[in-house]
Amino acid sequence: MTHTDARAPQALDSPPTGRRLPLLDVLRGAAILGTLMTNVWIFTGPGGEWGVLESGSSEPSFGSLAGAVQGTFSVLANGKFLSLLTILFGVGLAIQYGSAARRGQPWPGRYRWRALFLFGEGTLHFVLVFAWDVLMGYAVTALLVAWLLTRSERAQRRVMWWAAGIHLAVIGLLTAGMALAGSDEGDTGGTVSREVVDLYAHGGYLDQIAFRLENAIALRMEPVLTFFLLIFLFLVGVRLFRAGAFGADETGRRLRSRLLLWGLGLGLPLNVAATLAGPDLFLLARYGTAPLLALGYIGLIGALVDRVRRPGPLMTGLTSVGRTALSAYVLQNLLCVLVSYGIGLGLAERLGDTGPWWVVGLWATVCAFLMVGSTLWLRRFSAGPLETVQKWALRH
Repeated sequence: MTHTDARAPQALDSPPTGRRLPLLDVLRGAAILGTLMTNVWIFTGPGGEWGVLESGSSEPSFGSLAGAVQGTFSVLANGKFLSLLTILFGVGLAIQYGSAARRGQPWPGRYRWRALFLFGEGTLHFVLVFAWDVLMGYAVTALLVAWLLTRSERAQRRVMWWAAGIHLAVIGLLTAGMALAGSDEGDTGGTVSREVVDLYAHGGYLDQIAFRLENAIALRMEPVLTFFLLIFLFLVGVRLFRAGAFGADETGRRLRSRLLLWGLGLGLPLNVAATLAGPDLFLLARYGTAPLLALGYIGLIGALVDRVRRPGPLMTGLTSVGRTALSAYVLQNLLCVLVSYGIGLGLAERLGDTGPWWVVGLWATVCAFLMVGSTLWLRRFSAGPLETVQKWALRH
């Protein structure tokens, strides 16, 4: 593609009329609430955000009722909705590209500022709220993929599949290393240090911030580890959008049917097998087989939405969360911090020995709060609070 093409993107990447695609809002809402299905176990576990590293990110056992509940959450959610959210970020990038084309604006142009602002938001989120932030990694990936959209379709396909190959090679090597280390030590499980448990159960807010900053390199390893996966999934989202996979027409329904068939048909048994295999395959389950099931979720949710004649409370709530995705993502983490850690109600320690039911209840309660709250908010405002701040900042 020529230099001129890079400055003036073609408009083929957006819906013919530029209208909002309702399915995308539902998918974003499901992705936001779905990521909490995984993160809620981090908030409520010993040692909070650091505990998942010290304990070896072990997979739950299905040998007990409590293990079966957590294991079911893991099979359905761990890495799946994160992959779905990543794909949808790629879709959003393609929409921004198409919007710039319709307006005759240069590309990436002002989108660079949007990505940098997202990085800043993610940094604040990491420092002040939750160590396992995804926004920083998305911002860096968006800058690269935004540039890739100015290249040819062939170049984009090459990068997409090379990124997938490199990612799978890295995950395969790390999985093999974990398996060897586990067999040598004879124990793949780990315990969380008392000092860290006390920090999140009784420590002050400033102490937790200081701990995140002191251990920032370790806590920021996930976006580094998954950088090539992020590139791949961003470009998958771009390709799905360009192919019309989210439209309400026959093309969209046909593509979603294929995603449903292959994504669930292959992804579900592979994810069950990887989860049952134990902690040695944790990386493979979260970063290897999960994206396949995420594609199946697009097909499944799309099929359900296609059958809805009159949106009920659930679909309305998911749509509202999807339209306020950034605000909902930050708020759900903030709510879990205040409920679980000692700086708030401290329920992670108080209810830690009572089984998984309060964790499931916390997830369901936060989801309901976000769906109702976002619906009520959008009756008065056109965008979520953080989305409004972002738009204001980028205009000035």
